[in-house]
Amino acid sequence: MGASLYEPINVYKPIGRNIGIVDGPFEYLTVTGVRLPLPFTTRMTVVRLLNGDLFLHSPTRFDRELADELEKLGRVRYLISPNQFHYAHIGEWSKAFPDAIAWASPRVRERARARHLDIHFERDLGPSAPDEWRTELDQTLFPGGYFKEFIFFHRESESLIVTDAIINFELDKIDEPWRTLTKVSGMYYPRGQVFFGMRLPLLLQRRKADAAIGKIRAWRPRRILLSHGRNFDADANEAIHRIFGELRAL
Repeated sequence: MGASLYEPINVYKPIGRNIGIVDGPFEYLTVTGVRLPLPFTTRMTVVRLLNGDLFLHSPTRFDRELADELEKLGRVRYLISPNQFHYAHIGEWSKAFPDAIAWASPRVRERARARHLDIHFERDLGPSAPDEWRTELDQTLFPGGYFKEFIFFHRESESLIVTDAIINFELDKIDEPWRTLTKVSGMYYPRGQVFFGMRLPLLLQRRKADAAIGKIRAWRPRRILLSHGRNFDADANEAIHRIFGELRAL
C-alpha cells in the first residue's frame, strides 16, 4: 500500500462551532537542499473569531477554491507560523489576502530568507496570547531547543492545536522504509509521541518543559488537533498525561 492522504484535501472540515481543519496535499522534507522521498500529510486548523476574523494555523498550500470557501466563513486575518518549519505557504496566502497579518515564530524569518522565500512577517508570537485573540485562544511556547513551537488552545471547542510537538502517524498511510522507522520512533497511531527531535532538549529544559506541560494540562482539552497524523478526537487528557508522563519518566 502506498502513502495516502486524508481525503478530501483542500476542503474546510468543521469539527465544532467556529473551528475546523483543512487537510493538505503531500509535503516533503528537504535537507540541505535535497528533497527526501518521504511524503507526509499536513493539516491546517482554522479558527473563526467572534468578530469574524479567521485565524489560520500552519497554512497549507494555497488553493483558490478553498480560499473562496473560507471567505464565506469570515475574513482571512491572521496567518500563523507556529514554528520555524511551518511557514512555507504563508507567502501564498499573504499574496491572496494582502490585509492578512503574518505572525512569526522564533527563527522563521532567517529560515525563510535562507530558502529565498519572500514572506513578510509583521508580528511576532510571544508566550502570552495577544489582544487580537486573547479571549478566544490561549497559547504557550513549548520548549524543544531547535524545534520549539507555539501550542494553542481554543477555549470554545476545548481543542489543543499542535504542530510537531506530538506526532501520530497512521502506519497504513506510510511507505516503507519510513513505516519501519516510524514504528521505531513510537510516533504512530493510536499512541502518538513527542517528536523525537524534541525529546532530549525537553529533558535539558525541565523547568520550561514543566511550566508548558502544566499549562497544557490546566486547559483540560477535549481533543488534540495535529498537523501530522491522526487527531485525538477523544480522551485528550488521557493522551496528554500519557505522552508527557512518558517523557518525564526518561
